[in-house]
Amino acid sequence: MDLDAICGWNPIVEQAYSQRDTMLYALGLGYGEDPLDSRELPFVYEHELKAVPAMCMVLAQNKFWLSDPIYGVDAVRLLHAEQAFEMHRPLADTGKVRARFRVTGVEDKGPERGALLHQMKELVDAETEEPIASIRYTLMLRGNGGEGSFGEGSAVAAPLPRRAADLTMEIRTRPGAALLYRLNGDYNPLHADPEVARKAGFDQPILHGLCTMGIACRAILATYCDNDPARLRGMFNRFTSPVFPGETLRFEFFEEPEGLNFRSIAMERDQVVLDRGRATLA
Repeated sequence: MDLDAICGWNPIVEQAYSQRDTMLYALGLGYGEDPLDSRELPFVYEHELKAVPAMCMVLAQNKFWLSDPIYGVDAVRLLHAEQAFEMHRPLADTGKVRARFRVTGVEDKGPERGALLHQMKELVDAETEEPIASIRYTLMLRGNGGEGSFGEGSAVAAPLPRRAADLTMEIRTRPGAALLYRLNGDYNPLHADPEVARKAGFDQPILHGLCTMGIACRAILATYCDNDPARLRGMFNRFTSPVFPGETLRFEFFEEPEGLNFRSIAMERDQVVLDRGRATLA
């Protein structure tokens, strides 16, 4: 792993997005399964279209940069570890945005133990420079380790309360969900090619972590925000296990004085796939 090359990674990416892009993102999260559901229709229909806040994570996204050999990262064994976003204003259904990226730190866990790579993306309006969202990514480099650290990590997320959830919601994912979601710009073959998935240790292609988080955003909007995107100010979650397209996700919500906590379980395997989640609500 070339730490100097990784530390120097700071691209600027612009993207103009349309209502088609906004609807495609929502369809990738499973919106519109019931075309008669008036609560979800505004996310997939151009009349008074709403943008899902979690779409900020895929707008002006840089290419799968760690696959470039110059960085010395085993990209096939890379996994998403944690993700967070903070909204500075609601996301418009169309617009032109600019993203500035930087790596904030690498935490080396030691030889054969992997490393954590932390990066930030600041999303602004390309015309006015008005801040839209701050997005933080943490990646687990399973094929690296013992190669050095730099910068800063992130605070350790607190565990969820040890009690029954206050509310739950179930959402079934489509068997072809990963193939649809990848059209938002993440073309990592791990999510499409069975051979690549097997090399990475999975029996089949897995769902994008950001798709699972987007579905969590969908669940929070429906359960706590009356499907009003402006009421969701931010999210964080830890990815603890991959989701296989077609599985049913149960979201468990814990209402605490400091905010809303959540986790998600793949019901067919009784496996926690998102943990230590929290959401900031207006």
